[in-house]
Amino acid sequence: MTATRPVGVEGLSVWSPARGLTPAAEVTAPLLVADSWLVRDGRVRGLERHRERFLRACGEAGGPPLRRLLEFWRDMTDALPRTGEWFPRVELGAGAKELRLLLRHAPPLGTGVRIWAAGQSDPRTVPRRKGPDLAALARVRERACGAGAEEAVLVATSGCVLEAATASVLWWEEDTLCLPPPRLPVLPGITVALVRERAGREGVPVAHRERTVAELEGREVWLVNALHGIRPVTGWTGGGSQKAAPADHAPEWRAWLDNIMEPLPDK
Repeated sequence: MTATRPVGVEGLSVWSPARGLTPAAEVTAPLLVADSWLVRDGRVRGLERHRERFLRACGEAGGPPLRRLLEFWRDMTDALPRTGEWFPRVELGAGAKELRLLLRHAPPLGTGVRIWAAGQSDPRTVPRRKGPDLAALARVRERACGAGAEEAVLVATSGCVLEAATASVLWWEEDTLCLPPPRLPVLPGITVALVRERAGREGVPVAHRERTVAELEGREVWLVNALHGIRPVTGWTGGGSQKAAPADHAPEWRAWLDNIMEPLPDK
């Protein structure tokens, strides 16, 4: 069953087996699970990976049975616009454990990003599942914007970098692509996985390393997520005289990410 909301109209829809997706008022209940990605003229990166992450997270959160989740995913995919730039979010709500689609126009996409270098302690309660902590992360990002930045780095109690409020953090040490060790509380990023797989295919060394914000000075640092793809850090604020390195690797990798977008399934 397809959505009753006209294609190309922003807003929230709630799914049920009998009615499919139907328009709903905005809700303020906490999220158990959320996942989102960029849709550009009916094309998307790694949609199957987003599906698997969402299904797995819903199972961990006590969501509906797999059969219902797959029905929701089918209806949701059919409802996505095939023209324009969109940033849809699928949700599992707390309480009634509703499955929902929030259809949003994509914000302007960035090619670089300024980071608040103060190093925010990690406010998340469920760091490996996207959804429950989105409100807390939004508050961190608001503080970063107030400091003249667009993003904030989350750090562990040891001071080592974990990720940003809405993105994974990668960086280069000479010709080695680096990221935090998986034993740290970091979200399993879909775009990071795509980048790592390409690195493996092309023989680019990848290493897990613990670094403080100060130890990233002078290095090419990337923020990576499903919306913007790869954004090299172009400046640091709130951290003294820390300087960003030139983005030598980023242009070629950004072009590659753009080229691997695939058409949405036929309705």
